[in-house]
Formats: sequence, C-alpha cells, structure tokens
Amino acid sequence: MLPSPAIAELQLVFARDALTTDEAECLVYGYDNSRRQAMPDAVVFPTSHEQVTELVRICRSHRIALVARGRGTNTTGASVPVSGGIVASFERMNRILGIDPDNRIAIVEPGVLNGDLQIALAPHRMFWPPDPTSAPFCTIAGNIACNAGGPRAVKYGATRDNVLALRGVAGSGDAFRCGSATTKGSTGYDLTRLVIGSEGTLAIVTEATLKLAPLPSARRTLRATYANVDSAAHAVARIMAQPVTPCALEFLDDQCLALARAHAGDSIPVAGAMLVIEVDGEPDTLGPSVDAVSNAARGEGLIELRIAANDAEVATLWSARKALSPALRTLSPNKINEDVVVPVSHVPELVAVARSLAKKFALPIVCFGHAGNGNLHVNLLPRDAAEHARAEQALDGLFDAVIRLGGTLSGEHGIGLAKRAFMTRAVDANALSLMRRVKAQFDPDGILNPGKLLPD
Repeated sequence: MLPSPAIAELQLVFARDALTTDEAECLVYGYDNSRRQAMPDAVVFPTSHEQVTELVRICRSHRIALVARGRGTNTTGASVPVSGGIVASFERMNRILGIDPDNRIAIVEPGVLNGDLQIALAPHRMFWPPDPTSAPFCTIAGNIACNAGGPRAVKYGATRDNVLALRGVAGSGDAFRCGSATTKGSTGYDLTRLVIGSEGTLAIVTEATLKLAPLPSARRTLRATYANVDSAAHAVARIMAQPVTPCALEFLDDQCLALARAHAGDSIPVAGAMLVIEVDGEPDTLGPSVDAVSNAARGEGLIELRIAANDAEVATLWSARKALSPALRTLSPNKINEDVVVPVSHVPELVAVARSLAKKFALPIVCFGHAGNGNLHVNLLPRDAAEHARAEQALDGLFDAVIRLGGTLSGEHGIGLAKRAFMTRAVDANALSLMRRVKAQFDPDGILNPGKLLPD
C-alpha cells in the first residue's frame, strides 16, 4: 500500500481518471505475455514529459518502485511489478509529434503503437523497420525497452539501429535528451543506445526520434523446402554469405511444418525444413537480386524452390509461418519461447542441440525464426507438470550450448525475469559490475523496474 503522503502528491499531478488504486483496475496492469502476474499498488496514466518527471520525483522521495508499461506484449515478465509500487501505463501518451520525410525521421511519444506509426508513414512512402510479431498492438517505447527486431532486422536492423535520439527521465529524477536527429554523430557517450534494451531499468522514455527507411517499390517472396534441417541451415549460411541481403529469411524445422500443416491444411508442404525468403528493392534491380538469393538457396537437400508470382501466392508461401503460433498454442498453452542467437554459421549446430535436448528430456521442442541473423526461437512445449519440470532442465542445456557456440541469451525479447538468473553465463563478472554501476548512476535508489535484467 502506498503511503498517504505519496498518494496526496500523486493526486496533485494526475487527475482523478489518470490515477487508480482500485484493486480490480490495478489487476489488469500487473501482467504481461509471459503469463506472470503481480499486483501494483497504483496505476497512473501520464500524458506529458512533465508529469513523468514529477512521478519519478515522487517515487524516489518515497522509495516507491516504478514500472513503465506499454501494452504488456513482453514475454519475459519485464513489465510485471514484482515489487508492487506504481505502474505507469503510457497508453494515453500516444501522439505522433512529427513526420519529416526529407530527413527520414519521425518523432513520437512512448505510447504510439508500432502498427499505427506504420499506417501514418505509408502515405509518405516510408516505414520504421522494427516489425515484431506484436507490431499491430505493441508500443514504440516497448520496442525500445527490449530492442525489438522482427523478420526485417536481417536487412534493416533492430530498434537500436533505428532510433536516433531520446528524451527521458532517469531514476534519479534527472530529465535529459540524448542523441540527435542525424544519422551520424560522435559527441560523447552514446546514451541513446545504452537506454535502448535496458527494459526500463535506467530511465523512462518520454519521446523518441526514429530513423525511417523508404518503402521499397517491389518485393519478391520465395519458399525453399529441404529434405532435412541440416540442409536448410547450411542454405541460410550460403544466402547470408553472398552480397544480396534478403529483407526476411525465416526458418521452420520439420516439426513446425507438421504442426502448421495439422492446423492449416494441405497448403503447408511436407518437408524436413523450410525457408521463407523475401527480397525487396526497385523493379529493375530486383530480378538479379532474386537470382542471387535463389542460387544460394540451391544446394544439397533442396526439394523445391518456389517464387510467388502474385499477392495470393505470397500469402500461400507465408501460410506456414503465419499458422505456426496458433498451432503451437493448441499443443501447449504454456509454451516456453526462447529467442536465442548464435553466429549464422552455427545455426546448424544450434538446431542439432535442440534436437538432442528434445530426445534427452522426452519433450517436444521446435525451432523457427529469423535465421538470417542467427536468431532462432527455440520453443519448448511442455504439456503437463512433469514435462514443465524437464523443460526447465532443458533450458539449462540450451543456454549453455548457445554460449558455447559464441551466441547470446536473447535477440529481441530481452531478459526481464525469465532469463535474469542466466545473465552470469552470458556476461563476465567485470562487465556485470560495470552494468550495476551504470544502473546506480541512472537510478541510485533502485526504484525503476526493480528485480529485472541484472542478477542479484
């Protein structure tokens, strides 16, 4: 429960409908897509940078935990208020402040939805590259918090590569701006890239200047099926070794295809593995690019290579990838989705590790994801309590293998609560010590999103 003086101060900043301590209303702001939940003591709905500055001041003065929240699409528990306190929901701070096509930037508030921004940019023939699966309903600040990516990251980069400047409030209460609306800059420490991916543990973002890209005039979609996973994984390495970078390179193993086929029918091919590949650009240069990628996709184990001729065929080629998530949910509503990353050349070994763990722990494990940058979603699918216990053991082996292969724990989901205990394996002790000191500088009293990201 919040102390009465703190509530009184909050009421001076937030109107009656912008502050609630009602348990039923607070309950819905205490969970995210990780299925974890905790009860906040209050929820506030900021609409301005100045309100956020006052909010942080109040929380620091009374040592109250403060968790910034977008739309709760996070899968790692990063927006769950495990220490109670206040959740700041940014759903009302959702204005697009400016679009400047000449300089390829957009300036937005934190609560703008990724999907709404893309719609607003379309008439200008521009887009913002990060495209996570939750794009229609996740917020820009949520993307910033976990450095979200998506299929297009293989060519255009993740969030950290597409944000130029930020405005925010550190846990100390200090309001600041960092970065600039230019694509080049060498002026001091890069605080913008530091805040991105920090999961709300250093500062609360109140404004972002985003780097836009021109919409390509043309796109071609290819689907390559292979006799086995190893053949497909080696094709990924070949595709990424040649000069033409696809704008999407998605991998599905045989178990993914079987599940998708059971869910969506005969449009899903029967194969040992599959790649869905997209190439974009201008019409007069797209043909040679498609040829280059097609040649790289061909090799030992290829069953079929199809190139979509129209939008209907594009939808057909993507159908397996689109059917996958609902198919996985029917098999295991408690699926564990790990977004580990390894160097592209080690993708075959990562898939082999997943297969070995599935056999060792008698547990369904399927692999799919953004193979072009080595970011595979390894999905563990426990169907009962016993399998869930074995899944926890399998995770231990998976993360050890990822680190051994020169990879890292997360490509785009972040650490949150789910992977916090494994951080000591991925980051050396001295680096973790530096991170803790950075945290202490930004947030000296530890009020911002406590219990997340950094291990005790």
